[in-house]
Order: sequence, then structure tokens, then C-alpha cells
Amino acid sequence: MKMRLKITATAIAMLSSASVWAEQEVDIRGYIGAEGRYFAEQSSDPAQTESQFSINAEPEFYWQWDRGDNALTFKPYLRIDSQDSERTHFDIRELSWLHVERDWELRLGISKVFWGVTETVHLVDIVNQTDSVESFDGEDKLGQPMVQLSLIQDWGVLDAFILPGFRERTFAGKEGRLRGPLVIDSENAQYESSDKSGHIDFAVNWRNTFDDLDLSLNAFHGTSREPMFVPQLTQVTQSDGSVAWVADALTPYYPQITQLGAVAQYIYQDWLWKLEAINRFGRQIDNYNALVGGFEYTYVGVFGSFTDLGIVAEYAWDERGESSTTATQNDVSIAARIVMNDISSTEVLAGFSQDLDYSQSRSLFIEGSTRIGDSTKLTLDMWLFASEDMQDLAYSFRNEDFVQLSVEWYY
Repeated sequence: MKMRLKITATAIAMLSSASVWAEQEVDIRGYIGAEGRYFAEQSSDPAQTESQFSINAEPEFYWQWDRGDNALTFKPYLRIDSQDSERTHFDIRELSWLHVERDWELRLGISKVFWGVTETVHLVDIVNQTDSVESFDGEDKLGQPMVQLSLIQDWGVLDAFILPGFRERTFAGKEGRLRGPLVIDSENAQYESSDKSGHIDFAVNWRNTFDDLDLSLNAFHGTSREPMFVPQLTQVTQSDGSVAWVADALTPYYPQITQLGAVAQYIYQDWLWKLEAINRFGRQIDNYNALVGGFEYTYVGVFGSFTDLGIVAEYAWDERGESSTTATQNDVSIAARIVMNDISSTEVLAGFSQDLDYSQSRSLFIEGSTRIGDSTKLTLDMWLFASEDMQDLAYSFRNEDFVQLSVEWYY
């Protein structure tokens, strides 16, 4: 009798263990890519090249259990560049555990959060640091250590963040392109906080949907993701024997800030209206307001085809005007988005931005992508820059016109 009970208990334990494993889900996916850039003009710095090539990879490991109530995500990223040592880098985009309950969620680890709706400028998106060596438009972000608690209620979703550990922004190196005439010395970054990169930041975001209106309000307090720059001066002796101080590099300086933001997106028939607005202040920066807003109107099935045509128009404004630390202080952007709705998922976004303060300052961009077969994606990007006023921040990129071709294989 005792033996029978022992065998029965063992069988129950085995069946229970098998049931637990059957409820688990493991998924491995990602991509491996190759990229080439060609610059149309010679840079003013002879150390820079006219072309560069790189390979990159981003695998993703996903594991969930307890019927999806718990999940672990690991997403490392690696790029190796032929020219720019600063662009050769490794990052953990995500390594987080997510626990889900009926009306709340908890996320611990390294993750990415996106706030915002507009196409050209992401004013409120401040949780993650920009990985500027990856792309010019600021779309790529570094992983951020965080504790995120989300409360899901009838009055909306409230996300509260504790952000331990600051990530410094990446910049092109001496041999890299898409930088100004001075190299940014990121190895000697300075901070307003005595805790430096160890400062603990805080953020909160409330969001809700009211019929066709999506609305969110957010706040952030901590180390600014957008650095100020301090010139590094070197003493030189001129031909007439006089002594002068010349800036030969820039040091990033990260102040402490508080930012209040609002985001709205409204859908009306074929119209999509978008708005982002912020107020930012701190002891080391001006108290200022900024906003970006506009619309996207979509023509569905143009000329009786399966192709959709979207017209995008946005305006960006910064209260600081010409003293702004961004190039989009008073700019209008117009673009056309073509979605073929074909088996290859072909899309093209083409447009231009015009600075209203500096009439000769503008940029033109084309972004296109298509799929080849079931697992290969081909992407083409082109940016052209024009600026004739040395007071304009975009003047530093006047010789940085480039075409970029990327191939990514997904598995």
C-alpha cells in the first residue's frame, strides 16, 4: 500500500511538472544586417571618410510562463563599423521581467519606452537616451534600467518609473560622419549632479482614450537626455606671435531638469491630428516651452489601386528661438507617405523641412523599405542638407549629404 501511494505521488508530480512546462513559451527571433553609407561631399576634416560600412545584429529571446502572467525578454544589440570606432558598440536594448495582473503590471530590468506621436520631432520622448550613432533622426534609443509600475483603471493607465543609472548619448568619433567640425569628447562628460551617471531619475505618464482622442500627460525629473556642450580650449601661438585660445573639442554637460509634457492624437475620418508640447526648466537651463504638431491625411486606394497616399505636415516651435539648442526651433515639414499594400510591404516616405528663421536652411529626406522574400528587408535612406548661415545649428551638417542602403535578414 505504501509503495502504491509513493508511485501515485511521483506520477502526479511528473504530470504537474509536464503541465507547467507545457504552459511555457520560448521564442527566439531577430535579425542580422549589413549597411553602407556614401557621402556626396568631402568633409572639412580630412580624418573623416566618404564612405563607411558596418554589420549589425539584434537577436531577441522571449520566454513566458504562467499562461503569460510572467515573461522575460532579452534583446542585445551589436554594430561593428569599418571607420568609426565610436559607432562600433554593444548595447542591451532590453533585459526585463514582466509580471501581469488584472489591473496592474510590473516591469523590472532594462527596457525601452516611447512617448510621442509626431513624425519629425519627438519632444516628450525622454525616458530612453538617444543612440545617435545609429541614426540621424533620433529614432534609435539605448536601453534604460528601470522599475515600471503600470496601474490599469477605468480612468486610464498610469505608468510610474524609477530610473536608476543614466545612459550617456552616443556621438560619432573623429573618423565618423554626421557630426560638426568639432569632435565631441564623450569620455569626459560632466554632470550637474554630484552622483553623475548614478543619479536616480523619476517619471510618470498618464494616458487614456476618449472615443477618437488619445491623450497623455507626463512628467520627468532627473538628468537631461539632451546635453549642453562646453568647448575645450587650446592655447595656440599665431604667426604674429600673439596667443589665442581655440576650441578643438566639445565636452557634453548633463544638467538636472524637470519636464512636463502633453501628447494628443485625434482621428477624424481620414485625418490624423497630432500634438506634442513640453515645458522644461532647471537651475542650469532656461525655463522654456516647445511644441510640435500637425496632421496626416490619407488617400485610401489612390486612382483605384491598392496604394495609400498619406500627406504629412508638421510645425515645430521652440520658445528660445535662435538661441535654441536644437535645429527645429521654427521649422515646417511636409512629406508624402506611400504605402503600396503589396506582398513585399513596400513603403516610401519623402519630404523636406524648411527653417523659417534661416531662409537658406532646409533638408530633404527619403526613406524607403521593401521586403525580399519572406525574411529579407531592404531599406534606403537619403538625407540632403542646405545651410548658409553660420549661426544656424544645421550649418554644421551642410557637407553631410548621404545615401544609406541597409539589408536585414530576419529569422
